[in-house]
Amino acid sequence: MDRVGDGLDAALQKAFTRPIPKSAGAQMRYLVRQLRGTRAVAELLGITQRTVERYVKDQIKTPRPDLAQRMEREVRQRWQPQIRARARRAAATTDGIVIDTRARFGYTAAPGTTDDARLRHLTVALPPQYAARLFETRAAGGSEEQLRDIAAEALGEVYFRDSGRRAQGLEVEFTDLEHLEFDL
Repeated sequence: MDRVGDGLDAALQKAFTRPIPKSAGAQMRYLVRQLRGTRAVAELLGITQRTVERYVKDQIKTPRPDLAQRMEREVRQRWQPQIRARARRAAATTDGIVIDTRARFGYTAAPGTTDDARLRHLTVALPPQYAARLFETRAAGGSEEQLRDIAAEALGEVYFRDSGRRAQGLEVEFTDLEHLEFDL
């Protein structure tokens, strides 16, 4: 499960100014416009070109549940790319990103300190450079592990080390993720 990547995508979707198309015909027409043809949409969704044409003409109104899910996912990925890019750029340059998580945090610290992992609920505003790294890694096809490492580094720096004012040398481990949500 790609929780960090999905959380970043959900945060960008909150920036949408219009809702995605609801009906199957409207979703299919949108995909046909985006992919410039019914054949490309048929290959993308794993259905026949004739079926795509029937959805476009509203001859079929209710898709199978698995097809409806695939159609919505593909439309959501392509919906309002300029709005999504503007929100990503703002988060990466000026605004930053807010992470709300409930996870187990463990530490690697100096001798004599406790390094027992504890379950914590944190809501922290991360600076733009971490938002930029998260979005760049996501766009480059980075793994869930890489995204978690960046989030752990960001939380370690901002929350635990307080931007270098305390706990120097503390390394944060981000495990047992129960809840994760991003907001722009």
